[in-house]
Amino acid sequence: MTTSYLPYNQHQQMLLPHALQDWLPEGHLAYFVSDTVDSLDLSAFHARYAGGGSRNQPFNPAMMVKILVYGYATGVFSSRKLARKLYEDVALRMLAADNYPAHRTICDFRAIHLKELSDLFVQVVKMAKECGLVKLGTIGVDGTKIKANASRHKAMSYDRMQKAERELKDQIDALLARARAADAAEKNEPELDIPAEIARREDRLAVIRAARARLEDRQRQADIARGRSDDEDVPPEDSGKPKKKSRFKYKFGEPKPDAQENFTDPESRIMKRAGGGFDYAYNAQAAVDESAHIIVAAELVNSAADSGQLASVLAAVKRNVGDDAELVLADAGYRSEAMFEQLRAHPSELIVALGRIGKQEAVIDPKKRPLCAAMADKFRSATIQAAYRKRKWISEPPNAWVKSVLGFRQFSMRGLAKAQAEWKLVCTALNLRRMAKMLSA
Repeated sequence: MTTSYLPYNQHQQMLLPHALQDWLPEGHLAYFVSDTVDSLDLSAFHARYAGGGSRNQPFNPAMMVKILVYGYATGVFSSRKLARKLYEDVALRMLAADNYPAHRTICDFRAIHLKELSDLFVQVVKMAKECGLVKLGTIGVDGTKIKANASRHKAMSYDRMQKAERELKDQIDALLARARAADAAEKNEPELDIPAEIARREDRLAVIRAARARLEDRQRQADIARGRSDDEDVPPEDSGKPKKKSRFKYKFGEPKPDAQENFTDPESRIMKRAGGGFDYAYNAQAAVDESAHIIVAAELVNSAADSGQLASVLAAVKRNVGDDAELVLADAGYRSEAMFEQLRAHPSELIVALGRIGKQEAVIDPKKRPLCAAMADKFRSATIQAAYRKRKWISEPPNAWVKSVLGFRQFSMRGLAKAQAEWKLVCTALNLRRMAKMLSA
């Protein structure tokens, strides 16, 4: 007896086409993304195309937002990959309704609407609150380093900048001298486009000088913040006293020799990565609500330290949700006497670790750091310790989901402002993914 199989014919023609709504199973993430985006206020996107007329027909912004958000929610961040998957991925074909924008169109839409895309984060957070997924009882604040779109090999230290400037000046002078020379010996030398070589070196010299100026300006700002001034240790002209030796190792505004500047993304900073080593990165901050692990605030800075970020994150929570959390949990990276002083009148109760619980704590002088000492006294309570232990499972999972589930480990865009917008887009996608899971349970 021959084996009987279910019908299989790759060349079978359909009498009537399938409906787009039948392509995916019920409850698929793409349907949730589509319904959610349709309920959001997209007037800011449409305003850019107002008055374009019938001869200028861009793609519908709602469709472009849907494929971008769904792409980020499923780990597709490249515009080229998104454009390719519009042909290959059933969910994206359903969201695009058989529209196929080119990768350049997707890239330009994301770049042009950065502010509008980042503003969607607030709308999604408010929607999550309306659904009962955000209650602001307890939130955990944590930061994670995400690699910038910058290469370590496209950077130069301050010391190397100074040497490269001298080398390039010497090379330019030599080329100019050679260009002026018109002796017979020059005819026997290899042909060389001297003006092009001079221009190439002058362009390189201008880039290095601009990078050095940025380093020096940043160092001047840091010195001013430390209380230094450019006329320190300089006696008045009529005093007749010799200049005192500065107590600082470097002059005002002079960076350390190993201070680096990146040429591809100058606003990124060298930061230590978790597995060891250093990368040009940004410090992504997230405040996570306890109820459903919804990110209620997503901020981004180019400072590696978390100690100065707590106030701005809590202000973003109030701005996004319209209220303050009852309890805020943060690890020892956020401890700072100045920050505690800034948040002294904040309505939320702060529980910020001063070190690892169970480890021997350093002695805190209550006269020099009274607020840190008060926080240390608070941690002697078993109730506070039990509340703080919730921090790890509240604030750390979303950072792990961003990197390990979505696969977002490096920004696609360069510059702090653009990276900030992309970070909010990532958190918007993660929140929608989380909301789809929680609301379907």
